Amino acid sequence: MNHFFVFNGKRIKRFSLLLLAAVFSAGVIWAEKDNISVFSPHPPAAIYSVPTDRKVIALTFDISWGDKRAEPILDILKSKGVTNATFFLSSPWSKTHPEIVKKIVDGGYEIGSHGHKHDNYSQYSDDEIRKQITAAHGILSEMTGQTPNLIRLPNGDFDKRVLRIAEELNYKVIQWDTDSLDWKNPGVDTIVQRVMDKAHPGDIILLHASDSCKETHLALPTIIDRLRAQGYEFVTVSQLISQTDSKGKTVEDPKVWNQYA
Repeated sequence: MNHFFVFNGKRIKRFSLLLLAAVFSAGVIWAEKDNISVFSPHPPAAIYSVPTDRKVIALTFDISWGDKRAEPILDILKSKGVTNATFFLSSPWSKTHPEIVKKIVDGGYEIGSHGHKHDNYSQYSDDEIRKQITAAHGILSEMTGQTPNLIRLPNGDFDKRVLRIAEELNYKVIQWDTDSLDWKNPGVDTIVQRVMDKAHPGDIILLHASDSCKETHLALPTIIDRLRAQGYEFVTVSQLISQTDSKGKTVEDPKVWNQYA
């Protein structure tokens, strides 16, 4: 007995299109397997500032080297009555300068991580990124008695993988909206003017307390006085985030979101 099969041309075409679409989708998923899914509704994002109408602002200080700048900055904050600020500490630096770390903690200031190796983590493998963040976490937790959950990556460098891994380790990646450029040592007046020109409600200001930044402690008193004269209140980064979260607003940087969406 002979068997004959009749094929419908439209069905074959439809099947071929569906198969092609499935293959294409699988290819996209495979290509993105090591990154954040482009289909994720809320990919991890670095925080540059916080949307708010309140005149609140966060002074943040990165420290990764030296012992000559941090204490003068702490003295200025104390003399000016600034009780809220956030210090992002490199873990190797913290381990070799326990007395300064203790002064920061005793001053009641917020501690964030500045990572372990001072390098661009976007160049590392997933395992190495995780290792660097975890190593810093262990050292800072031991040195400060706190459990940091904020991290500013060395050099401000990150990619989608770094953001994802930081989130998996319960860290928020903190950047800045105002860079004082104090690390360039451009002159005290230039540092002050740059901060004042760019400062806004919900802003995160980047400053440094490493020895390479020789003018920060000289510019800081004027920055504090002028911001206060404009009605600003100083808060920690966590306080900045929490007061916005309480209003149900999403804390994401649109520039980062656009890269992924």
